[in-house]
Amino acid sequence: MLSPERHAAQLQSEVWPELPQSAWGETCVTLQLWTQIVGKIRLALTPPLNHTWNVTLFPTVRGLTTSPMWQGTRTLQIDFDFIDHILVLQTSEGDRRVIALKPMTVATFYREVMASLEALGTPVPIWPMPVEMAQPIPFDQDTTHQAYDPEYVERFWRILLQTTRVFNIFRARFIGKASPIHLFWGALDLACTRFSGRTAPEHSSMAGLPDRVTRDAYSHEVSSCGFWPGAPGMEPLFYSYAYPQPSGYAESSVQPAAARFDPNLGEFILPYEDMRQSESPDKVLLQFLQSTYEAAATTAHWDRQGLEAAYSSPAAPDSPTV
Repeated sequence: MLSPERHAAQLQSEVWPELPQSAWGETCVTLQLWTQIVGKIRLALTPPLNHTWNVTLFPTVRGLTTSPMWQGTRTLQIDFDFIDHILVLQTSEGDRRVIALKPMTVATFYREVMASLEALGTPVPIWPMPVEMAQPIPFDQDTTHQAYDPEYVERFWRILLQTTRVFNIFRARFIGKASPIHLFWGALDLACTRFSGRTAPEHSSMAGLPDRVTRDAYSHEVSSCGFWPGAPGMEPLFYSYAYPQPSGYAESSVQPAAARFDPNLGEFILPYEDMRQSESPDKVLLQFLQSTYEAAATTAHWDRQGLEAAYSSPAAPDSPTV
């Protein structure tokens, strides 16, 4: 029988699993490219929303979804199922196509998705070029990226679910304009953004993105947070930044102790592994989200009284609430 301490550690590792880049880095890149293909279908089928919110994907109890999309009056939805490891394309007429998620090249995945759309009678042409990536290879020509480790994909998805849970608690503390909690497939990061209500200076160019996208995304003053699964040489982390960055923001004192301002990234970061191994990961993450938001709102002189809601500490994941 496990001791109470070991049992608690085991439960915590299941809620917030390890996600070392050394173990799943190649799979992470492949998955990012696959989500870009599906995300670009959503981009093609949805009317533009402010801050490109129409292009994002959303965590579900089984993986990620586009949510319903319309081609004329026909409804299409595409879901990544990270339990059965399949991609499901289905319409409101009941037609359905399934693609097994397994090691395969991006070019093969692209061809299978396009063929499935044709078979459903919902062909969707997309620009087959990745974004926000160094040395991009067109999807239909990419025979380089093909790794798929189902165990680590499932871990990543479970982290997205738990992060969404905690982000929802944080988001409820704000009564001003705030984004949905959604996955941006460009960088494969789960994000949530708060707005002060004031317009912002025109944003400068960003590598891998058209100016119109960045200027729309940052048309108004924001405090934004998110989870990023890392990249070669960089481990997963939580981030928080302000645009425009107020004077004194980078020098602000934030929590927990493991959090710091990274001048190269221009944002506060909290390594995922530090949060995961803490005694109370939920509490530590909420500390990071709240203190970095307060740093932005205070140094930028937001109307905090008019934008914030009263809140209380949430119950632990395994604690009764009634």
